[in-house]
Amino acid sequence: MSVLSGDEMLRRVGVRVRALRERRGLTQAALSRRSGVSLRFLADVERGGANASLLRMAELAVALEVSLAELVATAGPVPDSVARFALLSPDERAERLGRPRQALVFVGMRGAGKSTVGRAVATRMGAPFVEVDEAIEARAMMPLGTLFSEHGVERYRALESMVVEELLGGGDRVVLATGGSLVTQPELWALVRRQSRTVWLRARPESHLRRVEAQGDSRPTHGRADALAELRRLLAAREPAYAQADLTIDTDRLDRLETVWAVLGWLGEGEAGGEA
Repeated sequence: MSVLSGDEMLRRVGVRVRALRERRGLTQAALSRRSGVSLRFLADVERGGANASLLRMAELAVALEVSLAELVATAGPVPDSVARFALLSPDERAERLGRPRQALVFVGMRGAGKSTVGRAVATRMGAPFVEVDEAIEARAMMPLGTLFSEHGVERYRALESMVVEELLGGGDRVVLATGGSLVTQPELWALVRRQSRTVWLRARPESHLRRVEAQGDSRPTHGRADALAELRRLLAAREPAYAQADLTIDTDRLDRLETVWAVLGWLGEGEAGGEA
């Protein structure tokens, strides 16, 4: 078996990085933001001119949603240290890279309690709380209803991705309550899971509908002959993605305060001061 020169190995890694980036529809700037490596360094990697460290290549692999072994497999034999890193859990990788996941993100259907629980948890943690849909309205300078009717769901999704990436990009301690459809964007959901700790607030379809109606929100039933059946179908379709969250809490079993304490206990924040 012939041995590749160092220059040829770097060239092959660069080709691999570029191919994966383009396959995911990412610009160099977008991949730079996702991975935390500089744009100049990324450009050098893709040209085959950067002798990247193991940690920098690991950051690119995480951002490209492949293992480090997969990223360098075409360049030659995979070092034992690379293979061991590929077997680590996401939390262990984050710790090894020195980038612990500071953000906390709540997901689930409307009526799950993401806003009330998220705000209470954020207060207890001493962290800022952001309602993602409100941030989208502020960015669009119009209510969500107007955004959907005038610009469509694709514009909403583009703004959602932009807002979430910005909120998580700095690695700051923050709590987010997301829209129920975030998990239907695979790349955005993957980014959220990489850069934050995630909690799915689960409930039965009947509970979601009852809670939303109790809040005076008629959107789930307006113009729908069988809103409950539709909600059941929607929840069933999204459940596999929701189930990828780090923590699942059944809010039919726990009330709001119990849910808050369950999240804080999981985070190791249960002894912090203040009222939940």
